[in-house]
This record gives sequence, structure tokens and C-alpha cells, in this order.
Amino acid sequence: MRYSSHLPTPDFATQFGPAALAFDYALDAAQRSILFWDVMRQRGNHYRSHAEANAPHVLNFTPEVVLDGRTLGCPVNYALVRIVPPEGMTIDDARRPFVVVDPRAGHGPGIGGFKADSEIGVALKAGHPCYFIGFLPEPVAGQTIEDIALAEAVFLEKVISLHPQADAKPCVIGNCQAGWAVMMLAAMRPELFGSIIIAGAPLSYWAGERGKYPMRYTGGLLGGTWLTALTSDLGHGLFDGAWLVQNFENQNPANTLWTKQYNLYSKIDTEAPRYLGFEQWWGGHVSLNAEEIQFIVDELFIGNNLAAGRIETSNGEAVDLRNIRAPIVVFCSKGDNVTPPAQALGWILDLYDDVNEIRSHGQTIVYTVHETIGHLGIFVSASVARKEHGELSSNIDLIDALPPGLYEAVFEAKSDETVGGELVEGDWIMRCEARTLDDIRALGCNGPADDRRFATVAKVSDINLSLYRAFLQPVVRAAVPDWASRSLREMHPLRLQYEVFSDVNPLMAPIADLAAEVAAERRPVASGNPFLAVEQTVSRQIVEGLEAWRQGVEMLSEAAFLSVYGSPFLQASVGIDSSDTRPQRRASKTALHARVLKERIEELKAQMDLGGLREGLARSLLYVAMANGAADERGFAAIRRMRRVEDGMPVMTLAEFKALIRDQFLMLVIDEEAAVNAIARLLPSEDGVRREALSSLRDVLNARGALTGEAEQRWQRIVGIFDISEEPITAPAAPSAKTASVTAIRRVT
Repeated sequence: MRYSSHLPTPDFATQFGPAALAFDYALDAAQRSILFWDVMRQRGNHYRSHAEANAPHVLNFTPEVVLDGRTLGCPVNYALVRIVPPEGMTIDDARRPFVVVDPRAGHGPGIGGFKADSEIGVALKAGHPCYFIGFLPEPVAGQTIEDIALAEAVFLEKVISLHPQADAKPCVIGNCQAGWAVMMLAAMRPELFGSIIIAGAPLSYWAGERGKYPMRYTGGLLGGTWLTALTSDLGHGLFDGAWLVQNFENQNPANTLWTKQYNLYSKIDTEAPRYLGFEQWWGGHVSLNAEEIQFIVDELFIGNNLAAGRIETSNGEAVDLRNIRAPIVVFCSKGDNVTPPAQALGWILDLYDDVNEIRSHGQTIVYTVHETIGHLGIFVSASVARKEHGELSSNIDLIDALPPGLYEAVFEAKSDETVGGELVEGDWIMRCEARTLDDIRALGCNGPADDRRFATVAKVSDINLSLYRAFLQPVVRAAVPDWASRSLREMHPLRLQYEVFSDVNPLMAPIADLAAEVAAERRPVASGNPFLAVEQTVSRQIVEGLEAWRQGVEMLSEAAFLSVYGSPFLQASVGIDSSDTRPQRRASKTALHARVLKERIEELKAQMDLGGLREGLARSLLYVAMANGAADERGFAAIRRMRRVEDGMPVMTLAEFKALIRDQFLMLVIDEEAAVNAIARLLPSEDGVRREALSSLRDVLNARGALTGEAEQRWQRIVGIFDISEEPITAPAAPSAKTASVTAIRRVT
């Protein structure tokens, strides 16, 4: 078909009025339709070539294999690769390496490096060496979740050995399902981690708000995890990850059934590359062993046992998240319908009674909550990568040096009027503000009644799974031959939607040539065409209709769940006391921790008078800063900028600086008055040294602006303790050893 001989001249519209507008729209709609189906054809072909690759991924960077998990003692289908920095990008080998662990949640690997502006991209831009832990589409026979954790421990050991000069252990990023895997490993092997960032990671599966994001009800409405076992048996020991992807798609039918396709159709001249790139990842379905998926759904989705410390390794050791020593950064979003903030942060309430208990375990937890971005946007969105991930990567040393406690990372846009803006790079300034557990509760958490409902689901699931295994599983395994399991996999609706529009379908053969002709004669309709406006209105109405359907189904699902599992009869039948108001999944406490904590407190009390100027400066800084309850990257940048190397004075490492801040902060928490009064006994007698120290301290504290209120009062108390006027100083002709110690706290590499 040729269009050139049939297209009207430009003055056609002026001569024929509305008829011309209708013709223009009809022509544009026809051209868009042909181009749309050609993109669908390309999508199907990409799906087939991606599925046939030995190690498919969507990384936008060049990977170099470092370790293949299939060669380990307990082989797994995971691998550690080094990300080759793009040409012209400088990497500082003295900086801690970043390791991105991709989620194995039905899709293929690569989402953490899907774009140049991604988690990998921003870490490289910040000068960090980067590594990536990905996986192959098919699991090694017999591999378990514990085997994967042990393999990832070997990977991290390898990364650490490759960077002996690094200033800290690796920063490990776990996206979505990789988040809980990283947290499990960090609890089992805390010495391997320098810091942890988990993004969109569900750790408290029961938590949530009434009337929002009812995915947590799915397990109960399906009767528990017996369906997972059935699906694995139909797959001859393999669970098709396409079913997990189907769960994601079911959460947003408007996008699945209409918006995604219409967005491509309406922007067919520009949208195809982005659409095809994303679909290559979205359609890269992978498999899990039956043992792996059963562990995930039993222990995490339904049992919610991770935060409660009820998961045990093969040698009987409990996986206790309170063992983690690295700072934990949690990134979540109110717009995430898969992992809302309550599920990403509810584990904190399961483990701790208050912030002081977090401190007693030496944990630093930082969270940030985006207002609107969806689940995939947390990993894919370039704007999120440039802002949140970029700031977190650039300020990982600041987070590492925070005293134990709970903080929220807040991002402030930098402008020409921003005080101290010259101290930091980029368009945003991050500060970490102290929070309490009430701030976590405000994001949505269960009451005792809802906890009893989910505990009932776990009991019912165990019963149904046992019944299935006793009576149906032998029949299913005997009745389904291998060829039938392969056919069921190939006939999955998500796979068919790619296959049917690929070149395998002979009906698609003419599309490519026709699309080429259309592209050559393409004439988009004017944006003001009234028929285009009608099309867009109809599209909005379709979306609204599908949204109304979703909301209705969600309301019905929630009502059914609350009614069925709130039944006192059902709860009593499975051993749940309907009058019990105690937490159903609170992690147990040990007398050993209390004894160790008491000994640690006595040790810190005895050390309040020990040390010198370095300890006095750190304690003074913390005492004043505690009035604001926040740590600002400008202050940390000021500490970095003021450092200078003195002859014969060793540079203070990040680990030493972290230990110094931690100890001095805990002394202030234990007995603030005694700790502050002891500062005077830590200061040197030389007026010049104290004056220089006070001036340096003032510069750091004023980096974000002049002190006010209680902070100013505390500062004046420190000035009195230093017993020196706040006058400008001139550098001494030859710094003494004691003068050199003034700068020790500033020198962090």
C-alpha cells in the first residue's frame, strides 16, 4: 500500500472544513495503528531473542564476570560481575565499593542498571567501584534460599578482597525481593557490610492501611500457600515466575489493560524505544525452584517470620535482624501499591519498643518516603535516581557516621540563597532528622485485631498445605508428565501475548513492510484536532472505568478478608485467642542482650573522662547538634573540607571516626550532664589550641545557618566550657603536635 499518491494537499483542510479534520484524524489513527502493531511485533521478537540468550539482562553498562555461582560448593544460578565504568568516568579505588543485588521476583536481572541514571549510574558518578549480583533464568537443581545467601556472602568476600584499600566495607543495595535477602544475609554475616540500602523491599508483609493496597490480603483469600505448591508440582519442581509478574499486573488493571498500550499508541513517534526497553525486562520471565518459592511464601508472605526472628538456618541459628551492624537505609513510597511504607518499615515496630532500644543494639536506621512514585519507579525512574539514589550514594559516608538511632532522610532543593550550598554538589541537600517509632506508626500499622487475622491466615495456610501434600500432591505429580508441564508454561497468558505478535505468527509478516511505508509518509494529526480530543476523552473514561472496577474489587476483597479471618470461630478453630491483644509477631528479647548492655553502659560511664581534644570536640559537636535532632550533609562536608594533613599525624579513617561519634553520642544518651561536664577535663591547656578548636567547631555547626533557640543556648554552654573568647585566630607559625590533634576529627577519608 502506498500513501503518497493519495494524501491530500495542505489546503485540503481550508477547503473542506470538518471533513478535512476527520480525514486528518482518520489518517493519523490508521498510521498509528500500523506503527503500534509493528512495535508489538518487535516486542515479541525481542522477547524470543532475550529468552534464547544464555545470560539475558537489561543492564545499560558493560559487565565483567568475577565469580560464577555455579562453580561454588553449593552451586546456584547467581553470578557476581564488575561494572566497567563508562569511558571518561573516574573511579576512586579508595572509596567503598557498591554492590547492587537484583530482585528475583519473576523478571530477569538488570533493573538496578537499566538506565544511565540508575542506582549503578549514580554510584559510578559518585566515584565508587560498582558490582552487580544477577542471576540466570533457570535455577540450579536443588538450590535453596540459604544456598543463595551463602553464595552472596562469598561474592561480598570477593569484593572486599579486591578492594583492601577501601575506606569501608561494601554498600549493598537490595531492590524489592532482594531487599529481604540482603537483610537476611546481613543478619547472618554482619561483618561483610559497610552499609545497606533496601528499596521497595517488603519486610513486614502483614502491615498496611485499611482501604489501601490490598495485595497483603491475597494469601488469605486464596487459602494460603497450597496453590504455590500446586503450581510448582504442575511445573515438575519449577515455579514459573510469570505468575509473580501476573500478580503485579493484577494490582493495576487500568495500566495493564489500557494505559500502557494507549500511551504507546498515542505517542507512537517517540515512545517506542522506551516501551521496548522496559518490556524486554518486564517480559524476561525466570523460574524458581519449588523449595525456593515455598520458603518465600511460607516464611515471608504468609508467615511474616523474618522480623519476628523465627526463620532458622539449616544449622538451627535464628536469623535476627537486630544482629545487623551496618547502617540500614530504607527507601519506600506512598505511591507503591506492592510495598507501601508500612510493609517497608513495619519490621522496626516488630523488633523494638522505642528508639533507645534501637540504640542499645547499635543500629542506625534511616528511611525516606517518596510521596507519589510507584513500585517500579523506585528502581527505574531517572528523576528518583538523580535525586534520592544520587543523594544517598553521595552521602553514604555521612549515613555511616550517624549515631545509632532512627532517622528520616529529607531532601531540600538547593538554590542560590541556600546557606552553605557551596559545600555540596548537585541540586539537593540531604539532612537526616531524628524520628521516633510513632512516626513509623503514623505511616500505617496493624492493630491487635488485624494481627490476629493474619495470624489466623498463617495457621489456615499450614493446614491447607498439609492437606494438599497428604492427599493431592501425589496425584498431581503422577498425573502431569514432563511434556504437559512444558506446555502449561508455554501457554501462560503473559508469554502468549509476546509470542502471538512476533514473527512466529504468519499473520504479522506484512506488518514490517507496511510500517516502513507508513513511517516514510507519516503525517501526525494536529494537537488541536477535535477528533483527537474525543479520543483522549474516551481513553480517560476507559481508565476511570477500570479504576472504578479495581476499587470495587479491592473493597470487596478487604471486606471478605476481614469478615472471614475476623471470625472468632475460625480463630479459635486454629488456636488463636480472639481476645488476645498481644503482638502476634513481636521478636523475643534475651537476657544476654540486657546483661551485655548493662556492661557496656558501665564501660562508657568509666570512659567519660578519658581521651583528649578529639573526644572533646566530638562530644561538643553532638551535644549542640542534638538540640536540632538532625545531621546535615553541609556540616559533614565542612568537616571534610577543613581537614589538612599534618606531619607525623595519622589520618583518621572512616571506621575510627564512626566509632568515635558512636561512643561519644552514647555517653550523652546515658548521662548528658556528666558527659558535658567532663568535656572541660578533655581539653588541652593551651589557649591557642582551644581557640582554634572552638572556631572549627563553630564553622561546622553554622554550615547550615546560624544557631537559634536551644542549639544556641547549648553552644554558649560549650563556649563557656572551652573558656576562651570566640575571636578570629591566625594560624601559628609552626603547628605543634597538640595543634595537629585539633584537625584529627576533621580528617575522614
